[in-house]
Amino acid sequence: MDNATYSSVETPAVLVDLDIAERNIIRFQAYCDEHGLKLRPHIKTHKLPRLARFQMEKGAVGITCQKLSEADAMTDGTGIDDVLITYNLVGEAKQERLKALAGKVKLRVVADSAAVVDGLSAAMNGSGQKLTVLIECDTGARRCGVATPEGAAELAGRIASSANLHFGGLMTYPPVGGTQAVQEFMTKAKSLIEAFGMPVETVTSGGSPDMWRAHEAPVVTEYRPGTYVYNDRSLVERGICGFDDCALHVLATVVSVPDPHRAIIDAGSKVLTSDLLGLTGYGHVVGRPDIAVDSLSEEHGRLVSREPIGFKVGDRVRIVPNHACVVANMLDAVVLTRGEDVLGPEPVVARGKVW
Repeated sequence: MDNATYSSVETPAVLVDLDIAERNIIRFQAYCDEHGLKLRPHIKTHKLPRLARFQMEKGAVGITCQKLSEADAMTDGTGIDDVLITYNLVGEAKQERLKALAGKVKLRVVADSAAVVDGLSAAMNGSGQKLTVLIECDTGARRCGVATPEGAAELAGRIASSANLHFGGLMTYPPVGGTQAVQEFMTKAKSLIEAFGMPVETVTSGGSPDMWRAHEAPVVTEYRPGTYVYNDRSLVERGICGFDDCALHVLATVVSVPDPHRAIIDAGSKVLTSDLLGLTGYGHVVGRPDIAVDSLSEEHGRLVSREPIGFKVGDRVRIVPNHACVVANMLDAVVLTRGEDVLGPEPVVARGKVW
C-alpha cells in the first residue's frame, strides 16, 4: 500500500471502514426482513454503541451481549435499551448487578440448569418485576445448554413456576453447519413446552458462518450474528463473503527486512491474536496473496513469501485477521475510516472488564 495512506495513524492499529460495516449491516437486515426473522446482533464483535445504534436504526430489535460489563457499557447513556445476555450469570455479585440493570432496560437472560434458574430468581427478590429467562439448548456445539428437548421442557416449567421469572423461549448457539439440528431440536422442545400450556415467545439462534441459511430453520424467530458486521478471513474462506466485505483491517509497519523473502511487522499476537480457526497463517495481507503471516510472537509478526517480498523498513501493510471479534477486543480504540479517509479513533467502550 502507499506509504502516505493513513500516515497519521500510529501502528499497530485496528482500522474499521464504516462504509463497509454499514453495508454489511444493511445487507443482512434486508435478508432478515425478507425471511421474517428478527435480528438481534451480537455486539461482542464491535463493542461500539455507534454501530449498535446503526444496527437498530436499520431494523434490529435489540442487541446481544455476552457479559454484564458489555451490557452496562452498551446501555449507559447510549439510547440502547433492549438486551439479551447469552451467558449463565452465576454468583451474588453478578446477580446484584443484574438486578440493577434489569431496572433500567428491557433485559432477557439465559439459563441451562435449575441452579442458574434459582440464582436468577433469588437475584430478583424485592425488585417488583419479573426477569425474562430463555433456556439455552445444546444443538450440537457441546458447550452450554440443556442436552435434550425434554430437559428444556422441564426447565421451562421451573422458570414459569418462579414468582420472579418469566419464561421467554429457547436459545441456542449451534456449531457451523448445524441449521437442521436446530430445526429438529427446537421444534420438538417447542412442541413439548406448548403441550404444557406455556407459550414459546422466542426461538433465537446465531452464528455468522451459517447466517445466510438461517431461513432453513423456520422454527427460529430471531437470529444473532456478530462477526458479519466486520467479516474476517475465516468467513471469506467459508465463502460467506469476500475480502472487499471485510471492514476491519490491522494496520502494521515493516520494522525489519532480514532477507528478500522475509519481513517483520510491528503487529504480533497482542493485536492479530493467535486464533487460527482451522486456517494456515494468521491473516491475509491485502493486495499480496503471495505473502503468508506465518508466525507471531507478542509484538512481532513474520511475513514470508516465495517471491521477493519487496518491502523496505517503514512500509505499511494492511491485514485481514482470521478472527475479527478478538482483534477488536485487543485495543482500547479502533480507528474509524471511510475508504481512504481517516475519521479518527473510537473508544471500544465494551472491552476491558472480565465480568
